[in-house]
Amino acid sequence: MTVLAEPDQFAHELRRWRTRRRFSQLDLAIRADTTQRHLSFLEQGRSRPGRAMVVRLAESLGLSLRDRNDLLLAAGFAPVYAESSLDAPELGPVREALDRILDGHLPYPAVVVKPYGELVAANAAFAVLSEGAAPALLEPPINVLRLALHPDGMGRRVENLAEWGRHITGNLRDQLRQSPDPGLDGFVAELDGYLPDADPPAGHLGFAVPLRLRVPEGELRLITTLTSFATAVDVTLSELRLEAFLPADAETAEILTRRARS
Repeated sequence: MTVLAEPDQFAHELRRWRTRRRFSQLDLAIRADTTQRHLSFLEQGRSRPGRAMVVRLAESLGLSLRDRNDLLLAAGFAPVYAESSLDAPELGPVREALDRILDGHLPYPAVVVKPYGELVAANAAFAVLSEGAAPALLEPPINVLRLALHPDGMGRRVENLAEWGRHITGNLRDQLRQSPDPGLDGFVAELDGYLPDADPPAGHLGFAVPLRLRVPEGELRLITTLTSFATAVDVTLSELRLEAFLPADAETAEILTRRARS
């Protein structure tokens, strides 16, 4: 199936993505199993690609499924990757699996989020992250990145906010470099505004890990892991991230275990 598209739209988008990925025409041609000459013709609008070629180019450029659909539309083809609602029956097994993972991670916090921090699901230990936060920050849709850094959220309890917060905003900028979204520039600027200025100490080798979070029982030291559905062919599923917090020391594990028992 083809759809109407501007004649030069695909050529423009292909050049834009290739330049952003810093590939030469030869690099991309080799990756996509085509010739540099053909790729040059595509970028000049002198040739029109078939759908299979658009998909190969999108894969070779490392585009997200959402961006692959957009590139197909620019070439005049209908999207090939479905975007299901999280409530759709076909994602039922996925939701059940995520619930089991979240519950199985107790007594430690774990969340499932959409791109740029929108909360989808969390286990009961999420309360240790959200306790004391302003009610406005906990109104759906909750944004866990805003909650983490906002002075009325976790921010006032994070001992290493300057360093740990810049780890969050740095990762967010990396995501935006991969899949630009000008509408999110303001959100990144907002998060930066919550972070205090800080000069790296002597011998500083990177962002501070782990998260150091004050709780009534003392200080939690938490490290995180991120899990994604790497082989997903549904846009919604491909964009979900499971973030699991793990104790970095025995004291943290004991505090969280006691909380779960009580």
